[in-house]
Amino acid sequence: MKNRYFDLIDQSFYFPSFGFSLQENNLNFYGIPLMEVIEKFGTPLKLTYLPKIGEQIQKARKHFAGAMKKANYKGKYHYCYCTKSSHFSFVMNEVLKNKGQLETSSAFDMDLAWHLYEQKLINKKTFIICNGYKLDNYIRKIADFINEGFENIIPIMDSLEELDQYEKYVKRPFQIGIRIASEEEPNFEFYTSRLGVRYRDIVPYYERKIAGNSRYKLKMLHFFINTGIKDDAYYWTELNKCIGVYCDLKKICPELDSFDIGGGFPVPNSLSFDYDYEYMTNEIVQNIKQICDSNGVDEPNIFTEFGSFTVAESGAALYSIVSEKQQNDAEKWFMIDSSFITTLPDTWGIGQRFILLAVNHWDKDYQKVNLGGLTCDSQDYY
Repeated sequence: MKNRYFDLIDQSFYFPSFGFSLQENNLNFYGIPLMEVIEKFGTPLKLTYLPKIGEQIQKARKHFAGAMKKANYKGKYHYCYCTKSSHFSFVMNEVLKNKGQLETSSAFDMDLAWHLYEQKLINKKTFIICNGYKLDNYIRKIADFINEGFENIIPIMDSLEELDQYEKYVKRPFQIGIRIASEEEPNFEFYTSRLGVRYRDIVPYYERKIAGNSRYKLKMLHFFINTGIKDDAYYWTELNKCIGVYCDLKKICPELDSFDIGGGFPVPNSLSFDYDYEYMTNEIVQNIKQICDSNGVDEPNIFTEFGSFTVAESGAALYSIVSEKQQNDAEKWFMIDSSFITTLPDTWGIGQRFILLAVNHWDKDYQKVNLGGLTCDSQDYY
């Protein structure tokens, strides 16, 4: 009977996969020997394999380019990175090196964008999509960018009152977007998202407040659902409803030409992860094309906001096992030299799962264990 850790992984999953491979019973990450990294830098340690970031950006571009060509889609595609996913300069630099655009969600992000501009990493033609519920500080900083001549900064309205705030600070014509308040998935606590403007309010608001006003133009509609891009009835229903709103608006608002798809592609959380990115991209583009054609309007430029998809597969967290504890006949603990609460907070905050693999001893027998963090909090485990 094969009881080695290698046999467990080999018999349960397709391996090597997702950048992981084995060399002399030690784990490699995109060809990097992790034991050598640990011997040099110690643990706990977080690392980022930067080439994977560019690879993800190019992967999405390739799928959307192929889907648009297949559907004879006339709009353009723009890849936006959600800065809240990782603010590290080396991550941002890699995104911008691959010509990614930016999506912000706070006043802090605007400071970051200004710093990037001062470093000449972005320019006044870079798309900056400003999402989130906006307090005065955030709105002032967005206005500063507009007044400085940034051509493609687009504040996405989260409420009907937001536009009045820009009128106080913006001194030149500018573009705006509107976030559509989508319905939540059936098992969620609420029926409708707290974020965005209700479907039925958007067209009347445009006619009352925006149409004919020379100070601002409606450029974009923003669609977002928490589940991300999934192949289920809920996702397609919400997407099609939002495209329907786009078509209704486009008929009376010729300057509207962009549709922003928020909620990104899923990322691997186990070695059994299976997702057809090409198929989903084809379906999204085809759906948008068909609905626009049936309404007699031009298809929009497509923006996507990818945060986790951009960075998740590039990162790893390394820990050492410092002790073993047998708490009862069935439960054995390996204590790590760090805390999951502080270094992987999503594990306890939202129950996020990650690919978890041993770095060494793949030739040893496997056993069932729990991993415990160093803090005294009972939730500090994985």
